[in-house]
Amino acid sequence: MSCCTHLLRFCLALLLATPIACSAAVGASVYLIADDEQAIHLSDQAHGPGSRLLVGGCVGAACADASPVPAPRSAARRADIVNLVQQAAHASSLDPALLHAVIAVESGYAVRALSPRGARGLMQLMPATARDYGVSDAYDARQNVLAGAQHLRRLLDQFDQDVALALAAYNAGAAAVNRHGRRVPPFAETIAYVPGAPPPPACSSHA
Repeated sequence: MSCCTHLLRFCLALLLATPIACSAAVGASVYLIADDEQAIHLSDQAHGPGSRLLVGGCVGAACADASPVPAPRSAARRADIVNLVQQAAHASSLDPALLHAVIAVESGYAVRALSPRGARGLMQLMPATARDYGVSDAYDARQNVLAGAQHLRRLLDQFDQDVALALAAYNAGAAAVNRHGRRVPPFAETIAYVPGAPPPPACSSHA
């Protein structure tokens, strides 16, 4: 399991337990922190080796302890993405921390990320999904995040606000979740993506 997948599981485990919000301040840093008892927190400061930087800058001694996911090099660009996530979260009535977690694991904050399956941009929109939300350029950060947030909101509404099922649908498709009785599909990738999912059967695939 990749470190980014661990980030998503950590952050979503917290989200499933209690609502949280990320700072909207320009240039803010958002750290995901696992304490000694494996409780999960978000903070604007790093606290020891359990801290991982979700988004933002890193200054001073804290940098030695934080393990950042890839992010735009420009501080101004990072601030733009933080603000964009806030706007998209507000427009779609989502917790911004959920969007940050999805972006972290989907693209590592790489605006021009391209998957082998053709998913593009920060929230890794597939071409058909991008068309559904009127996206003309999936590499445009604003279009991508606004559409990704709308899509995630639609999935949450479709699956009765069940975050785990909505995320499973974001990863594997809503049809796969429905095909498996509105449960997390037994695909290794999807189970790694969704917190609290049971281990996959041997040889599971997206078939």
